[in-house]
Amino acid sequence: MAKDPVCGMTVDEKKPAATYVYQGATYYFCHPSCKAKFEKNPDPYLAKK
Repeated sequence: MAKDPVCGMTVDEKKPAATYVYQGATYYFCHPSCKAKFEKNPDPYLAKK
């Protein structure tokens, strides 16, 4: 299971609502709106780690 970097929800990597590859890493999202937020400005979400 992966964690949505925007909202923190757990996402099944086999059935994500959306995915996005950034700097060679694949990120999984619970909803396309979370992916859209991440695409606009991923760095703040990655800094939360």
